[in-house]
Amino acid sequence: MAKADASKLDWNNLGFAYMDLPYRFLATWKDGEWSDGELSEDNTLHISEASTILHYGQGAFEGLKAYRTPDNKIQLFRPDQNAKRFHNSCERLLMPSFPEDKFIDAVKQVVKANADFVPPYGTGGTLYLRPLMIGIGDQIGVHPAPEYLFTVFAQPVGAYFKGGMTPVNFTTSQYDRAAHKGTGEAKVGGNYAASLLPNKKAAAKGFADCVYLDPVEHKKIEEAGAANFFGITKDDVFVTPKSPSILPSVTKYSLLWLAEHRLGLGTEQGDVYIDQLDRFKEAGACGTAAVIAPIGGIEHEGNFHVFYSETEVGPVTQKLYNELTGIQFGTVEAPENWVQQVD
Repeated sequence: MAKADASKLDWNNLGFAYMDLPYRFLATWKDGEWSDGELSEDNTLHISEASTILHYGQGAFEGLKAYRTPDNKIQLFRPDQNAKRFHNSCERLLMPSFPEDKFIDAVKQVVKANADFVPPYGTGGTLYLRPLMIGIGDQIGVHPAPEYLFTVFAQPVGAYFKGGMTPVNFTTSQYDRAAHKGTGEAKVGGNYAASLLPNKKAAAKGFADCVYLDPVEHKKIEEAGAANFFGITKDDVFVTPKSPSILPSVTKYSLLWLAEHRLGLGTEQGDVYIDQLDRFKEAGACGTAAVIAPIGGIEHEGNFHVFYSETEVGPVTQKLYNELTGIQFGTVEAPENWVQQVD
């Protein structure tokens, strides 16, 4: 694949596809310590065929974005939260922690080196960043790897769901996303590999993705595809599920704060029963890639429940989206320490 050329990109129609940008960051862990790390122009990882990532899935990753502001500056949204979550994911898989300050510095190095690929303000595009750690080295036994590789690469992206901020429909899945004492709270590859079949089945039925129910009783909503679920009750409470197998979304926790402190809504983290959807006047899926995907309706056991509309975005969801993206793109005042400039 040829290197991407920023001058040839259609910023208004980026989609969500890989591009080989000029630079990425690479560091290795060996003999108990991390190398200093450096930028590289090589998009190919050279690893042993016995690497634990290939056999036993010992790897974790993150997703965050860089945003172009109206005055042409570049900023990151809460990268410290991604660094903390990455630390927790690595800890869960017995991988060495990559220092949180160095995580943020590596991300900034990649953004700065690929600054030409941060989409112009007003296009809706962003520079998506993918930090990744994998177990490498010559080892075939089921043990933590002897060496590790940490990398951060980037790509300009548009809307995750085609059509952008328009309602999409979901269907419940018979499959479980993760067990309550498994790796659901960690951002690890196996969780996503297991989601491919349920997603394919949902898409074959005409849905954007599937809603995963709790693995114990299949009565409570846990996640909406690769995103967190939220609902707005008829008395204006922002509700999101609470479970030991839900990924702690930076976007979700940001929306919880904004709902309470900027929109004056009540907030609640708790059980969301699939047979009680009529308590919500609006619903959505939220995450770094999708930001907010309004949910038009959810199918469950042959019944289809519509929230606000299958074609129009609910007013509360729209306000939350405007507030969040305004902060991310620098047009709305950010809470303290929520944005960091890339110099």
